[in-house]
Amino acid sequence: MIPSGMAAASTMISVEDYLAQETKPASEYADGVLRQKPKPTWKHGLIQKRIGQLLDHAAPTLVSASEVTVQIRPGRFLVTDVIAQRRDAIQDPYPVEPVHVCVEVLSPADRFSHALAKCEEYHAWGVVMTWILDPHERRAWLFQRQHRPQEVAAHGDLVAEGVSIPLTEVFAALD
Repeated sequence: MIPSGMAAASTMISVEDYLAQETKPASEYADGVLRQKPKPTWKHGLIQKRIGQLLDHAAPTLVSASEVTVQIRPGRFLVTDVIAQRRDAIQDPYPVEPVHVCVEVLSPADRFSHALAKCEEYHAWGVVMTWILDPHERRAWLFQRQHRPQEVAAHGDLVAEGVSIPLTEVFAALD
C-alpha cells in the first residue's frame, strides 16, 4: 500500500532506472511508479541520528543506518528512516531479506495512518518489530507483527529482540 499523501511521478519507470536514480529526498517505488517521501525537518533528522546512535550503543551486535532502500518484494522498494540489522547479516547494496527493526519518523506532512501502512508492509516482508516516532509531539509507538501498535509511555522504552532504548534518551536530542 502506498500512502496517498505522497506525490506520484507522472511516468512509469523500470526497476533499473529507479535504482540508478540519485534523488533527494529518496523516492520509493511500486511497480513502475515513483513515490516521493515527504521532506524531512530538522527534528526528523535529529531523531534519526539519535535513534541510530542509541541502537548502535544498545546492541553492539547490530548496526544501524538511515535512509536505506529495502526491497520488500520484486517491484516494491521502500526507504526506511532508520533500520538495524545484525552485523553478520548486512546485505549490500540494499536489504532484500527482512532486517531486525525498521523505524519510521513522522514529518509534519506525514499521516500516522501512512506510517502504519508502511510498517505493515515491513511486517509482511518479515520484520517482526517496527517503531514509529513523532518528534513534533514527542510520542512513539511499538508495532509488532500480528499485533496492534502500542504507544510507549513517556518514560518507557523502545524495544525489539535484544534491544531496549529509553524514550527519554531519544527525545533528549530535541532539547
